[in-house]
Amino acid sequence: MTDNVTAMTSPHVPADLPTRIQHYIDGQFVDSTDGDTFDVLDPVSNETYLQAAAGKKADIDLAVEAAKRAFDDGPWPRMLPRQRSRVLHKIADIVESRDARLAELESFDSGLPISQALGQARRAAENFRFFADLIVAQADDTYKVPGRQINYVNRKPIGVAGLITPWNTPFMLESWKLGPALATGNTVVLKPAEFTPLSASLWAGIFEEAGVPAGVFNLVNGLGEDAGDALVKHPDVPLISFTGESRTGQIIFGNAAPYLKGLSMELGGKSPAVVFADADLEAAINATVFGVFSLNGERCTAGSRILVERPVYDEFVERYAAQASRVVVGYPHDPATEVGALVHPEHYEKVMSYVELGKTEGRLVAGGGRPEGFPTGNFVAPTVFADVAPDARIFQEEIFGPVVTITPFDTDEEALALANGVKYGLAAYIWTNHLKRAHNFAQAVEAGMVWLNSNNVRDLRTPFGGVKSSGLGHEGGYRSIDFYTDQQAVHITLGEVHNPTFGKAPASPRGATADAAESKDG
Repeated sequence: MTDNVTAMTSPHVPADLPTRIQHYIDGQFVDSTDGDTFDVLDPVSNETYLQAAAGKKADIDLAVEAAKRAFDDGPWPRMLPRQRSRVLHKIADIVESRDARLAELESFDSGLPISQALGQARRAAENFRFFADLIVAQADDTYKVPGRQINYVNRKPIGVAGLITPWNTPFMLESWKLGPALATGNTVVLKPAEFTPLSASLWAGIFEEAGVPAGVFNLVNGLGEDAGDALVKHPDVPLISFTGESRTGQIIFGNAAPYLKGLSMELGGKSPAVVFADADLEAAINATVFGVFSLNGERCTAGSRILVERPVYDEFVERYAAQASRVVVGYPHDPATEVGALVHPEHYEKVMSYVELGKTEGRLVAGGGRPEGFPTGNFVAPTVFADVAPDARIFQEEIFGPVVTITPFDTDEEALALANGVKYGLAAYIWTNHLKRAHNFAQAVEAGMVWLNSNNVRDLRTPFGGVKSSGLGHEGGYRSIDFYTDQQAVHITLGEVHNPTFGKAPASPRGATADAAESKDG
């Protein structure tokens, strides 16, 4: 066994695993109305370990009905922000107290390394805590015309929020949507990814314990074309927040259009990491290795296209390939593991097809197949292709796995053209010690988020989202508050009303009445 494979020789199976997962509707765990289920696989063995209820339109209808009733008649939207804030803080406390168990189940269900799953569980707690604080600190705009008028903005929850979440870091990404949706007083129907329903099923118990009223949170498992499609098309769901593939986002956009729903969609990415010759190469290599191989490469903001200035290109490729070859592949529960198992055999086959394609489109300098010691399961060795042309499919298309391309450039203009030369525009990473270049390049690159001489470090107050095929709208911080609320402008007159008057009757001429009386008498 090579030194980049962990010593743990058998996979870990958590104790007390459920054998089935139900929906959670109006405070009750329920099966699908038609009794249908689907298999959920363990990504290490690819064997079925539980059955999940397969929701369809009828189940979505019940969940939306419960959520709408809780919104129209229940206490949650009418609570003071401080009251909801206390509940959200209690949710964060519970998640933090159970982070080890949450990470264990998430790692088993998704294939994420346990150390990274633990960080994601703690981040989920932080998401709730952040929005619990934000809604209490929220201050809306007021505009005054002294002595004449006051105009202020009143924020109101919208109604039932439809939340559709992906299978990479599922628990954390669910919290990212649940936190602001609930903080602002909405009720929700969550449709988690069918590959990874295990951690989502834990929200119901957490919310009950924290004091969330029945009907405020509802969960329907199922396939995207069934449960997800029904949620998007439901007339009583005025807004949809979706994270997933760009093609799925296009379908959702079309299906939501007849209802004029509010949409927030964070979609695919093929983000560039641009390394100039004057950069700190050690820092750039460390960051770009982590940026594409962490979370098994299954991350939307992965810097999966590395563009390197020609004078340092050969050195960069050599050092990068050597470091990528040392990335530790192992069973997800092993604390030493840096890359675990991909989520599902369907996704594994997709990633491996790109690896094989890459061997015809670039120069393979690391990885390129199944790592030694793992004859079964969805394991892919960290794979690096150098000398990749910009028209190559592995350069243009999102792979969403531990696969990276490296391409040289000669000028700033060429680097920018390469960076912008794909349909995606989610993130970009720029490595240079030239201050003017850094800022000019950041403003010219087509990306919703840019990191300068930095790994992907999020500040929860900043907007998260992409341009082009990478998304529609932004969430994060006050942008999430904007998305999950209606903003109503209220105008109040303080002094005399000054406005034009249409149709005003003309004043009667003086004496006209008396003259008319005399004429009548005479």
